[in-house]
Amino acid sequence: MNGDGRARRGPPVSPCRQVCVMDGDDRHCTGCGRTRAEIAGWWTMRDDDKWRVLDALPARLGRPSPPAPPAARD
Repeated sequence: MNGDGRARRGPPVSPCRQVCVMDGDDRHCTGCGRTRAEIAGWWTMRDDDKWRVLDALPARLGRPSPPAPPAARD
């Protein structure tokens, strides 16, 4: 895991934006940025794998990365 506290905030939420259109090269969805395999396997992926996918989406979509959430206080 990446150690930024996200695992403590519950499971990752699907990034689906209900656009569901593959890019011109058929590599990823233009709405959420996931590949077909990532979309199909989302509900069976482990949370750490979902976070890895979510971390990759801004670069795929040409968007700035969101800031990491604050670490949970103990």
